[in-house]
Amino acid sequence: MERRSIYLIDTTLRDGAQAPGVTFGRQNKLRIARALDAMGIDELEVGTPAMGAAEEADIARIVALGLTCRVTAWCRARADDIAAAARCAVDGVHISIPVSDIHLNALGKDRAWAFDQLHHLVPLARKTFRQVSVGAQDATRADPGWLSRFAQAVASTGAQRLRIADTVGIARPSAVARLVATLKAATPSLILEFHAHNDLGMATANALSAAEAGAEALSVTVNGLGERAGNAALEQVVVALQIHPDVNSRANSIGLLDLCRQVARCSGRLLAPDQPVVGETVFTHESGIHCHAMRKDPRAYEPFNPQSIGRSHRFTIGSHSGRNGLRHLLEEAGIPVTSLQLKALLSLIR
Repeated sequence: MERRSIYLIDTTLRDGAQAPGVTFGRQNKLRIARALDAMGIDELEVGTPAMGAAEEADIARIVALGLTCRVTAWCRARADDIAAAARCAVDGVHISIPVSDIHLNALGKDRAWAFDQLHHLVPLARKTFRQVSVGAQDATRADPGWLSRFAQAVASTGAQRLRIADTVGIARPSAVARLVATLKAATPSLILEFHAHNDLGMATANALSAAEAGAEALSVTVNGLGERAGNAALEQVVVALQIHPDVNSRANSIGLLDLCRQVARCSGRLLAPDQPVVGETVFTHESGIHCHAMRKDPRAYEPFNPQSIGRSHRFTIGSHSGRNGLRHLLEEAGIPVTSLQLKALLSLIR
């Protein structure tokens, strides 16, 4: 059976750039945008035009690259934000509207205001942009019945996509699946996107759960970069989709490692050694049991082929090393060794 393709929206240059202390210069933004486009990412959300003239200029330069992917901008629920995005000549806009009572109350607004902004701003944006997406901000803490009515209203305005935002990363995979199924039933023709935050360490799991439940699109950031604990990590989602039995994406993982390292340097957020997919030690094996099995079949202790992202596995010497792993490393170095020597070496190592 053919796997269903998930549309990937990278928001490293918008949500990722909102991580405390992170500032991408223009040249780095252009390099990151080119690399993401070369990977086959479907859409780049490249900034917030309302931040001012410098941000508008950066966004316009990215648009001028002539990328093959769609380039969009993020807007608050304000007409002047949409006008600022129009000046950047992006392909589309994302209009974020708070839907939880917590967020509405924090802004001094109510549900009637959310409906009014929706019915005013989407038709306004559609006059200029080919793609209009609406964000249900803090959707995972919104009343489900009200959220379904909001989704139906989004569909009625002609917006192409609804972003379900887990704004504070409070969701669980099972709850995400139920929410997506509910909204799919309420608005079968509306494309659903899931936007995961990682406050409880479940962003990638929640994103995959949304895709499995019927969401057509996921938003991600390189290295999971983003506010607080960050977002669903592009590299994790891409690889998970590659090996998933039911869903996949257009993204090509070749070049992924270089991109992740580049963003780490640009952002000043270094990769942890054990960071999934791209950490320095995630394909390194020390345990004697593991090394012995790996020599027979690498699949024994690796979930996917590291060569698919330009990596390779390696063995290392440590307190958990066994005879097979140590013999293998010595043979690779051209050093013959006897059984007695191995026993003595292991004693010294441990």
